[in-house]
Amino acid sequence: MDGSSHESMSFREGVDRMVDRAALAIGLSPNTAKIIQACNAIIQIKFPVCIHGVVEVFTGWWAIHSAHRLPAKGGLRFAPMVNQDETEGLAALMSYKCAIADIPFGGAKGGLLIKPRNYEEDDLREIVRQFTMELARRDFINPATNVPAPDMGTSAREMAWIADTYKTLYPDDVNRDACVTGKPVSRGGVPGRTEATGKGVQYALQEFFRHSELVTASGLSDGLGSQRIVIQGLGNVGYHAAKFLSEEDGAKIIAVIQRDGVVVNEDGLNVHDVRQYLAETGGVKGFPGGRYSPQGEQALEMECDILIPAALEAQIHAGNAMRIQAKLIAEAANGPVTYQADEILRERGITILPDIYVNAGGVTVSYFEWTRNLSHMRFGRLQRRLDEMRGSNYIAALEQLTGKQVPEKLCREIRRGANELDLIRSGLDDTMRMAFHDILDIMRKHPNIKDYRTAAFAIAITKLAQSYYELGLAKPE
Repeated sequence: MDGSSHESMSFREGVDRMVDRAALAIGLSPNTAKIIQACNAIIQIKFPVCIHGVVEVFTGWWAIHSAHRLPAKGGLRFAPMVNQDETEGLAALMSYKCAIADIPFGGAKGGLLIKPRNYEEDDLREIVRQFTMELARRDFINPATNVPAPDMGTSAREMAWIADTYKTLYPDDVNRDACVTGKPVSRGGVPGRTEATGKGVQYALQEFFRHSELVTASGLSDGLGSQRIVIQGLGNVGYHAAKFLSEEDGAKIIAVIQRDGVVVNEDGLNVHDVRQYLAETGGVKGFPGGRYSPQGEQALEMECDILIPAALEAQIHAGNAMRIQAKLIAEAANGPVTYQADEILRERGITILPDIYVNAGGVTVSYFEWTRNLSHMRFGRLQRRLDEMRGSNYIAALEQLTGKQVPEKLCREIRRGANELDLIRSGLDDTMRMAFHDILDIMRKHPNIKDYRTAAFAIAITKLAQSYYELGLAKPE
């Protein structure tokens, strides 16, 4: 399911074209736009690892798109299709994503050319440790300058290995836990990070559906709970987005697209069961709760209310954009819609909530984890019991004024102080809401901007340009 053969430009070029479009819309000078688009640094590393007596040479990259804020932050991707162009393009998206979410990070991205499933855990650990040492030796991993996070092919497990390797190299660094985010909770991570990107997708859609006029303009009706959703990719992001939207909002997941095809059930799929079956068999073929078809790519063109591409980039491209039937596309993956496909979909009036907004949940909670690691204190430790005491006082005052006893269940809810997960979810929800309001504000300020992607890029490049002006790296024209 690769759309590259349908496109005349690379992934990185497509990202740059989106910046050009936003710069033109807000009147940003072409020279400033070029400065913003430039990737500050990229390193390619080749390193040997002995696997069962055979030496293999691995190739990895780390790209820093922008260091206007430090550290530079980005996911570390392990996949057989990783390349420099993709890494640079994804690093650029991270810069824009952090700006939209109002997170004080620069954008970065890492990648290792590898198929993780081909290696045993012990071998993969050694590969990760060696890659970490190569990055650290060049100062491309450090709590203050470059901080990786999980991405495709990596998880909390790999982040724990990275953190442990960094600790071995720099045992005197008191902030060493902050060298990487997405770690297990027991290793300095925070609750809610694993599902953060998927939860952010849910919050983004919830906020969109709070604006009835925008919902109607997209050709949709009713609330989020009445929508029929097709989701591509049931990895970490796709699974949690689908799970939260179906279990908490009541939306129907009518199709799940995977590498081996698609499973469809118009009455709604049980997302947990699909994920379990996928883990056991490696695919969706034969899943008893739906109808299977090997034509996974064609399933993107199914009639539905919301399409959530949560797999690879360039899944909706010039070759299939005219056949997309969804009324709303929420980009949970990075770059799932190419620039040319985006032009086609805009002309067709299909609403797109862009990746640099929709999937910002991961880096948002990574920011929370990073700040927690630097503070060396869990969230809520100082105020949780104070909140409980205030809740008890509120109940006592209420009972005294009314002469009635507050029900015990309500008492427990009022007295309960927020735990760490509550605070993280609250911060993530607030971030997604405020970012969407910023997008709407810039569309009001620039009536010529009619789509959310251009508006989101306009916010990002305006913030980056202002930083460069203040640093004297660019001049307003």
